Amino acid sequence: MKSMSITPILILLAVLFIFDLYTYRSIKIIGSDLPGAYTKRILSIVHWAIFAGVAIWYLFMYFNMPFMGSYKYYKFYYFLFGITLLFYLPKLVLSFFQIIDDGWMLTQWIAKKFSSEPSESAGGMSRARFLYHTGIVVASIPFIGAAYGMIKGRWDFRIVRKTMKFDNLPASFDGYKIVQISDAHVGSFFSNYKPVEKALELINNLNADLVLFTGDLVNNFAKEAEEWIPYFKEIKAKDGKFSILGNHDYGDYSSWPSEEAKQENFNRLTEIHGEMGFDLLRNENRTVKRSGEEIAVLGVENWGVKPFPQLGDISKAKNGVENTPFKVLMSHDPSHWDYETIKNHKDVDLTLSGHTHGAQFGVELGNIKWSPVKYKYPRWAGEYSVGKQKLYVNRGIGYIGFPGRVGMPPEITVIELKRA
Repeated sequence: MKSMSITPILILLAVLFIFDLYTYRSIKIIGSDLPGAYTKRILSIVHWAIFAGVAIWYLFMYFNMPFMGSYKYYKFYYFLFGITLLFYLPKLVLSFFQIIDDGWMLTQWIAKKFSSEPSESAGGMSRARFLYHTGIVVASIPFIGAAYGMIKGRWDFRIVRKTMKFDNLPASFDGYKIVQISDAHVGSFFSNYKPVEKALELINNLNADLVLFTGDLVNNFAKEAEEWIPYFKEIKAKDGKFSILGNHDYGDYSSWPSEEAKQENFNRLTEIHGEMGFDLLRNENRTVKRSGEEIAVLGVENWGVKPFPQLGDISKAKNGVENTPFKVLMSHDPSHWDYETIKNHKDVDLTLSGHTHGAQFGVELGNIKWSPVKYKYPRWAGEYSVGKQKLYVNRGIGYIGFPGRVGMPPEITVIELKRA
């Protein structure tokens, strides 16, 4: 872990304390309305105990950073982040209702100052109670959502099936089945073998012709993936498994004792791809042949809008397959498609990306499709097309930071290629 000042921690705890202080009024009012002689006291104790627990945990982890720098301890950081969201997102919602009540009282106070008529006090407390009770109900929604995302949502693997038509697809590949997975971040799984085995079983049951992994195998360290080699090695595909690197695979999010140590970590990660049975493509290509016809699979290094590195080189990846009639490109960051692919490489028919995770939070109901990540990545999940070129952005099978998924389940994509 990189060393850091304690100031950001203290600022965060101060903000959380202000939230708790502000929402404490709601807790007292709600507690006084509930049955039981000690209900109000119990709610008050729980309210402040949550803050005390979070504060102690943050400070403990800060002062023990030198001893918790290993990837094995990252689960504590992620879990703490999850607990913070679990309890303080609802308090943010609750504070909104208190602001409404405070705004109303301020308006009444100002009106009283400029009015000679006596103000009516009846009903004021009733209004406050209505707002606070409503606030508690509404605030329970993000609490339940975050709790579900941490307990169940992160393991609720979904299969998304897509059929894509191309008029230049070789006839021998009509009905060809590509399974895409992305953003495993295996260091976040923390030896939860059973749910991951479930995902890998789902992949194998799809009987894929080709399995493509579009980057971010780990969070930072090659060691994260060691224990997962025998599991990912079991993924089967008729024509092979290909992979690329994502932004997290280069070790750029951790401090290293030397450049040599960072390079050693990177080299080991590339070896692990091979030990898992993946053919790692780094600005390279491979051809897949059927009945005398072929398609090209291209894979590039990570390319992202700055400050992300721009290592991907599509021209280099196309070397030797320029005349291959159909090309599938793996590029981790979907921004690459807009900035490079559709502008300068119109012979790339299908691009597969990941990276966004769909923010691990969103709403997808019918035609409604929203996630906060859309404001950074306009093409953040699902299928997109410009002219005859298509892009598919996988929502990822893993998670990072918040140890959960809310409304954005982990995804296994099945793409059936059809000749138009």
